[in-house]
Amino acid sequence: MAAILREQFEIPKKYNTWALGLMGAGILSVIILFITHGTSSNPQTAARFWASLLQNSVYFLLVVNAVMFFICATTLAWGGWQMSFRRVSEAISTCVPVIGIISFVIMMVLVWGPNHTLYHWANPNVTNPNSPEFDEAINGKSGFLNRGFFTIWTAITIVGWWWIGRKIRHISRSIDDRKLSIEEGKKYIWDNTVWSAIYIVLFALTVMSSIPWLWLMSLTAHWYSTMYSWYTFASTFVAGCALITIFVVFLKNLGYLELTNKEHLHDLGKFQFAFSIFWTYLWFAQFMLIWYANIPEETAYFIARIGPGSASGPYRAIFWLSLIINFLAPFLILMTRGSKRNYGTLTMVSVVILFGHWLDFYQMVMPEGSPDHVPFILLDFGIGLGFVGLIMFVTGKSLAKHPLYARNHPFLKESIIHHT
Repeated sequence: MAAILREQFEIPKKYNTWALGLMGAGILSVIILFITHGTSSNPQTAARFWASLLQNSVYFLLVVNAVMFFICATTLAWGGWQMSFRRVSEAISTCVPVIGIISFVIMMVLVWGPNHTLYHWANPNVTNPNSPEFDEAINGKSGFLNRGFFTIWTAITIVGWWWIGRKIRHISRSIDDRKLSIEEGKKYIWDNTVWSAIYIVLFALTVMSSIPWLWLMSLTAHWYSTMYSWYTFASTFVAGCALITIFVVFLKNLGYLELTNKEHLHDLGKFQFAFSIFWTYLWFAQFMLIWYANIPEETAYFIARIGPGSASGPYRAIFWLSLIINFLAPFLILMTRGSKRNYGTLTMVSVVILFGHWLDFYQMVMPEGSPDHVPFILLDFGIGLGFVGLIMFVTGKSLAKHPLYARNHPFLKESIIHHT
C-alpha cells in the first residue's frame, strides 16, 4: 500500500500564491476599513470597523474548531469511515490557535478599550448606581457579564481548544512509524476515546452554551435566547463539514487521498444536508416563538434586523437571503443521492454554505456596529477572504508536515471498505 499511495502532500506553488494573495486582500481590507472608520473619533463609526473584525474572526474560529468536534464526535462513535481523510480534518484544526489569538486580541480591545459601543456591558458606568449611564438590566447580569469573567473564560476556552486538540493530533500521529499489537491497538483506541470525550465536555461547556452568549449574544445585552448557542453551533458545524469537503475534493483533484472515494464524499454530503435542516429548524423555532409571543424585550433583536411590522429594516434582505442560501440551496441540491457523490456539485454547495453562514454571522453582528444602514459589505468580505487565505496557508503547512494517512490506525481498513 505504501508503495502506491501518495502519502506526502507537496504544496503546489499556485496554492501558496492564492493563500498569500487572499491574506494580502484581507490585510488591505483591514487597512482601508481602519482608515475610513477605525480612526474616527465617533464611537459608532469606529465600532463599524471592530464589528467587522469581530464577525470574521469569531466565525472562522468557530468553524475550524467545529472540525475538531467532527473528529471527536466520530471517534466517540467508533466510526472508522472518516479515517481515509482524517488527516485533512486534523490539519484544518491546527488553525484554532492562530485564529484564536487574533480573536482574543480583538475581543480584549473591545472589552478593555475605551469604545464600548459593541460590548455595552463592558462600560463600568452601566453597573455604577451613581452614574447617569447606569443600566439596571445589565447590572442584574453583571455576575456573568463582566470584563474579568469574559477575559478569563475566553482565555481558558481558546487555550483548552488548542491544547486538547494538539493532544488528540499527537496521539493520532504517534503510530505513524510503528505497527500496533492487539493490546497496543486497544490502548490506542481507548486513549483516543478518552481525550475525545474530554474535548466534547469542553465543547459542551463553551460552544454549546457559554461562549456564544459571551462573544455574540452579549452584543445585544438586554436580549437573550435559550436556543442561541445551539443555533450558533449548527451554523458553524455545517460550515466546518463544508470546509472539510472542499479540502478533500481539492486533494482528490491533485491525485492524493486515493483511499477516499465517492462513498466518503456521500457521507460528508449527508452531514451538510442534515445539519442544514437542523440549522433551519433552530432558525424557525427561535424566530417563530419570539414573533408569536411578541414580547418587546425579545422582539427587539429582530426589529433591529427586519424592521417593525411592515416597515423594512436595513438588514431585512440579508436576513432572508441567509435563510434562502443556508436552507433552500443545500436542501434542494443535496436531496438526491447523485448530487452528494458529484465532486463539482458538492464543492459548489460547500462554498455556498460557507458563504451563507458567514452572511448569517454578518447580520448577527453588524447591526450593533452599523444599526442605521448596511455598510459597504465588500470590505467585510475582503477581510473574510483574508481569513480564508490564512486557513489555506496554515492547513497546507500542516498537511505537508505529516503523512496524509494514519497508516497504522486499527480502523483504517474499515474506511477502505466503506460503503454507504
